[in-house]
Amino acid sequence: MLEFKIMSLARNKKALMKYEVLERFEAGIELLGFEVKAVRAGRAALDGSHVSIRGGEGYLLGATIAPYQVNNTPGGYDPSRARRLLLSKKELLKLMGEESAGKLTIVPISMYTKGQRIKLELALVRSKKKHDKRAALKKREGDREIRRSLKI
Repeated sequence: MLEFKIMSLARNKKALMKYEVLERFEAGIELLGFEVKAVRAGRAALDGSHVSIRGGEGYLLGATIAPYQVNNTPGGYDPSRARRLLLSKKELLKLMGEESAGKLTIVPISMYTKGQRIKLELALVRSKKKHDKRAALKKREGDREIRRSLKI
């Protein structure tokens, strides 16, 4: 059995606060060579990004990958270009159906390496109401207090 070393490269922390996660998916991401170097160097940002399904393919929109070396980057490079996601047909059909049926959104949660590959964790999410956000903050604060008291 193969074991992969998994290393987190970028996280979308606000997504977990703003949305209620219903289901998670793993997708490959189609990157250019110099983008792979930039992502591994930690120059990727998922804040404010989302996934769109068009023409039977998934695309990551709004994610920014800053150039690894600015002087060696091709002239017309757009750091926030749409990047194709590598999902199975079954997953694409499920995501298309769920997204179009209700008030659901597909949001990237994290970008990480799995072996030599760069993967993206996606989530099918529903927007949280204001009182849900407050309850989550209260619960997190209570957990923090419990851990703090147990540590002493």
